[in-house]
Amino acid sequence: MTVDWQRILPVVASILIIIAVAIVRQYSKALAPILATMPINIPLAMWIIYNADRGDQAGMEQFVRDLFINILPTFVFLLIAWLGARAGWGLLATIIIGYMGWGLALGALLVLRRLLGG
Repeated sequence: MTVDWQRILPVVASILIIIAVAIVRQYSKALAPILATMPINIPLAMWIIYNADRGDQAGMEQFVRDLFINILPTFVFLLIAWLGARAGWGLLATIIIGYMGWGLALGALLVLRRLLGG
C-alpha cells in the first residue's frame, strides 16, 4: 500500500495550523486570530485542484474565482459572530446562529448565481 502524500499533506498542514493557533493564543492574543485567518486552506485546496486537473490553467482560474465568490458567506458568519459576541451570546449560540446566517447567505448566493446563469 502506498501513501498518497498529495492528499494527506494538506490535511496534516491544517491540523498543525489548528494546533499552532491553540498554542500561540496563550502567548499572543493578536497573533492567534492572524494565524486563524491566514489563507492556509485556500492554497492547500488550490494545490489539490491543480494536481487533480494536471495543471489545467482554466480549471484553476475557475476554482479561484469560485473561492473568491464563495468566501462572501464566511464574512456573514464572522459579522454575526462578532455581533453575537458583543451582545453577550454564549459560544454555542454564536456558532449556531453564525452558521445559520452563513447557510442563508450561501443559499442566496447559489440562487443568485443560478439566476445570473453562473
